[in-house]
Amino acid sequence: MRLFSSVLERSDAGDYWLLTPAERGRIDVDDAPFLAVALEVQNPGPAQTLRFRTNVEDWVTLDAGHPLRLRRDTVTGADIPYIPFVNGWKGAPRPAGLLRIDRAGAGGAGRRHGQFGIWSMGTFFPLASTATIR
Repeated sequence: MRLFSSVLERSDAGDYWLLTPAERGRIDVDDAPFLAVALEVQNPGPAQTLRFRTNVEDWVTLDAGHPLRLRRDTVTGADIPYIPFVNGWKGAPRPAGLLRIDRAGAGGAGRRHGQFGIWSMGTFFPLASTATIR
């Protein structure tokens, strides 16, 4: 997986390509090519830092430079969270899908301006509007 990720590129048009010294091939990516599979919480609570490990063993801290982004799923209507990270030797940020946000119900969660979300590195990241929480 690590080798695969090191040759994966995304074009300005949003297409994904596998680029090796010998070949170039376009591939289909249904959602995001990477996943955040583990969470490390430092200093739990409102001043906490959340770090995610991806399925290619890279770590990314949720902060203003690597903000949580939500994308509405066209089938379910649910907001799906993603975090950008830079993997391997390629410098282009790529989205990693978050399978779940464990801290959303714990000490680092909260509401701000009618939104439910989580805190990391002093920044609030909305997960959903309180109007959509049932």
